[in-house]
Amino acid sequence: MALDLTKIKTYSLKSRKSKVKIGDFSSLPSLEKGFLESLPNILASKELKELVEEILKAYRRKRPVIFMLGAHVIKCGLSPLIIDLIRKKIVTAVALNGAGIIHEFEIAYMGSTSEDVGRAIQDGSFGMAQETAESLNKAIKDGAKLGIGKAVGMMICKKKLPYRDLSILYAGIEYGVSVTVHVAIGTDIIHMHPSCDGAAVGEGSLKDFRKFCETVSKLEGGVVVNFGSAVVLPEIFLKALTVARNLGFKVKHFTAADFDMIRQYRAFTNVVKRPTIEGKGFSFVGHHEIMIPLLHRAIMEKLPARPGKAKRAGETITR
Repeated sequence: MALDLTKIKTYSLKSRKSKVKIGDFSSLPSLEKGFLESLPNILASKELKELVEEILKAYRRKRPVIFMLGAHVIKCGLSPLIIDLIRKKIVTAVALNGAGIIHEFEIAYMGSTSEDVGRAIQDGSFGMAQETAESLNKAIKDGAKLGIGKAVGMMICKKKLPYRDLSILYAGIEYGVSVTVHVAIGTDIIHMHPSCDGAAVGEGSLKDFRKFCETVSKLEGGVVVNFGSAVVLPEIFLKALTVARNLGFKVKHFTAADFDMIRQYRAFTNVVKRPTIEGKGFSFVGHHEIMIPLLHRAIMEKLPARPGKAKRAGETITR
């Protein structure tokens, strides 16, 4: 027997609660209204606005803003934006994986990086650049007790590499910001060379992990953002957070976000979801070369203008 659709109950559209209203629509950017404010106040763009506000709130309250960067962030040409946030004291700490220092060195050394792996792996020449391996392995061996981040940053500084101003590691030295490097043995091209000292790599990476634990122990009221690290840095963060909480530090109320081209299990679970039961978590999907400039622009639009210049390590701020 056919259903009698004439008995369907209806209601007035005007009585319904709607999730989308024209007041939340996008608008045209103007001199009075910047790009961020022109975005619709709906779904991901609403969450982006919330993240920017949390970053600026942490900045105003002098709470940590930690950026964890996969190596693609560097090879996609985004270092100037990260360095600018360091210079402006928005970003207070950076964590890199082992591949990050390879792109960092090559850019600072000769202004280019990223070899054609598909071609080079055919004849066994992939990763066999002499300067990259010897310079980085020597810096790690000589400075293992300092941690890999500081050791490589100081090498770039000491050698006065011609494009050092595009190095996040160098910016860490110049502005007194912690830049740590977290290595998985065998994942990076410099590990294939005889100059690699496993004991030094282990000691330097462990030193940086303990530095990172100290940074995370102060995260209450701050922000941590993971850009494009699918496994290593999300795992490092989860362990550092565990150490901090185990030692009695209050690290409950903070904001975490993940940016990547696809949603990755560990990044979403170990950065965004599990740690933020009493905080806020955001996940954004998109290409780094679009999303990071967008985030940087959004922060700059909301950042109040301040006179003077940013402070480099050892300098006083002029006003």
